[in-house]
Amino acid sequence: MPDSNLKQKRKAFCCSYVLLGNVEEAAVRAGFSRECALSEGVACLESAECRRLIAKLRNTLADSGNVISGLKRLAFGSCTDAVYLVFADELPPSSVISNLDLFNVSEIKRVKGGGVEVKLFDRQKALEKLFEFENTCSDRGSAESLIEALTKNSEEAGSVEN
Repeated sequence: MPDSNLKQKRKAFCCSYVLLGNVEEAAVRAGFSRECALSEGVACLESAECRRLIAKLRNTLADSGNVISGLKRLAFGSCTDAVYLVFADELPPSSVISNLDLFNVSEIKRVKGGGVEVKLFDRQKALEKLFEFENTCSDRGSAESLIEALTKNSEEAGSVEN
């Protein structure tokens, strides 16, 4: 039976996976090491309890869809990998670049003199769009259902299986 830290990571994985749709990235955000993220994420998806939680969360979030998830990533996502890329002395190998989270990057180009210019999506605009959606959403019960589902699942921490 997995320890409580693993159970918490698996629940966090489920939430991140529903929002991101990417197994490896969800596992990293849940706290698994980048080296083991893909295999740990797949192990989570193989768990019946994780599949049930993912289905429940997807059902709760069905009205908001991928657009809202993308806007949340733009508004609240990390830009540390983009900063790393800008300040790298030389272009990292493709194996490193493929592991970077560049979701918030809208454009990358080389400038004269050998520098790199990275443009990020506008967080303020993403927040404004999220605010607009929240104000136009007629079904306020979705947020309450999500909070209820997450609260209930935190109380059931002992029921996540391998």
